[in-house]
Amino acid sequence: MSIQLVFETHATTVDNEQDRATGWRPGQLSARGRIQARELGLRRRRDGLAAVFSSDLDRATETVSIAFGGSGLPLLYDWRLRECDYGRCSGMPAAELNRRRREHLDQPYRDGESWRQAIARAGRFLGDLPLRWEEQRVLVVGHVATRWALDHFILGTALEELTRENFSWRAGWEYVLT
Repeated sequence: MSIQLVFETHATTVDNEQDRATGWRPGQLSARGRIQARELGLRRRRDGLAAVFSSDLDRATETVSIAFGGSGLPLLYDWRLRECDYGRCSGMPAAELNRRRREHLDQPYRDGESWRQAIARAGRFLGDLPLRWEEQRVLVVGHVATRWALDHFILGTALEELTRENFSWRAGWEYVLT
C-alpha cells in the first residue's frame, strides 16, 4: 500500500522578497506570491488530489486558501508541517541564517529548535497519513523543513547532505510513501 504525495512550497512572501528568514513568524504573501498561489491552484486542482495538507503558518494557509478555497477539497492544517523555528534568529537575513544552518543541525537556535527536531516533527505527520489516506494522492504545502523531512524519511537523504543544499523553487516534488 502507498500514498502518492506531492509537495509544494508556500508562495513567495514579503520576507522572501526582502531576503528575510521568517521561521515561525506568520509571513504574508507578496503580490507575486498571490499570483503564484493562483497558479498552484490551476496546476493542481485537476491532479486527482484527495486532500490538501498545509502548515498552519499564515503564509502557507494563505497560499492554500487562494489556491484551493472553494474547490471542495479537504484543506487540513497541521502545525507539524511548520518551518524550523529559528527562535531569536527569525527575521534575520536569510543568507546569513543559511551560512550557519549546519551549526543548528543538532543545536537548537536560541529560543527555537534544531533542524533535526523540525524534521522529526514533520516525520510524525508522515506516520499518521496511512491512517486515512492509503492508496490516495495528497498535496502537502509547507517549507524547507517540510521538504527536508520528505527527502529524509521517504528518500533516505542524510540530514547532513540536506543542510549543504541551497533551496531552488520548482513546481512541486513527487514522492511515494510506502
